[in-house]
Amino acid sequence: MAMVHDKKKIVFFGCPLDCDEREETVQEKLQLMRTQNGEDDPYWHVISLIRKEVPSDLWEEKGSIEVEEWLRPLPPQGAIEKIKVENFVEFLDSNGCYTYSRRVRDIVSQIYPNIPCMIGIDHSLSVGAFNYLSEQVGPANISMVVLDSHTDALSMSSLASIISYDIETNPSSPFDPNDPFLKNRPEAINASSFLYHMIEAGSLDPRHLYIIGISDYPPKRSFRIKDIRVQEYVNQFLRLKRLGATLITKKEIVSSPSKLRHIIKTIRTPYFYISVDMDIGARNALHGVRFLDRKGLNEREIYRIIVYLKDLISKGTELIGLDLMEFNPRKANLEYLKQTDPVYHIAANIVKRLLLGL
Repeated sequence: MAMVHDKKKIVFFGCPLDCDEREETVQEKLQLMRTQNGEDDPYWHVISLIRKEVPSDLWEEKGSIEVEEWLRPLPPQGAIEKIKVENFVEFLDSNGCYTYSRRVRDIVSQIYPNIPCMIGIDHSLSVGAFNYLSEQVGPANISMVVLDSHTDALSMSSLASIISYDIETNPSSPFDPNDPFLKNRPEAINASSFLYHMIEAGSLDPRHLYIIGISDYPPKRSFRIKDIRVQEYVNQFLRLKRLGATLITKKEIVSSPSKLRHIIKTIRTPYFYISVDMDIGARNALHGVRFLDRKGLNEREIYRIIVYLKDLISKGTELIGLDLMEFNPRKANLEYLKQTDPVYHIAANIVKRLLLGL
């Protein structure tokens, strides 16, 4: 049994920041804070499996970054007054995610040149880890491979535009036209825009960005709609492709696994970073994630991607860092089809298969 790199250890750390501002999430927190007990930090659930199944000489752990109580997935009763949509919106719009990503950066700076592996919730935290590593080796030398059901590289203005169009034209729109938080939002870093900001800042070269498994790529008919709001939205995807980013849809993965394998083989940078949004398997392999609007891949399909990435490592491309994000501990403890949701087990299996050869 050998590690990815014999002279380096995998160092695990966590951050349970859960700042989702959606009304449904806020209500979920309020309802469950009185009834659910136990550990609400995904890090401790995943690391407990690693401890049981992986020899201790192959890895280290640094624990989890402390998060304000009201920003945790299961806030204590004493934080109930803070659990309001407007407070989460204020946190996001004041670049609170960026503040926490700086704390992630500090942890990664203590780990490198060993291999950091973050177990967290809000995907925006990947900014801190990747940016530090990109500075160490240079943006031209590092690729970012993102497994995700969502593109997460869209500006807030484009999202606001498509929401406005949906409210106006879709009788079944889930959005409330009177919701004040759907308008005039600043371009702050969040879970749906973090890749956009990394590209804009220059830490991520879009030619070295691979987003795998997306289900939110606009349908062909969207590109023919003349409404300027739709055009602004679809142009975000066209711009990503024009800049050189590789977008691989879930449909393409299912219909042509060999195409995906070929694309992964084309990665030529000396280093690469893998960021796994666990909603890559939402409503299929697992349920314990924050976003369940898209049906993701099944467990076998997820592991097949991991095999392709493992092959890339075996051929000399160095894995410089990894994260697994977007857990929802409130749902991970529930039963689906008469079994406890396997999100933590699948996460641990990804780590073991990718990094530890298990």
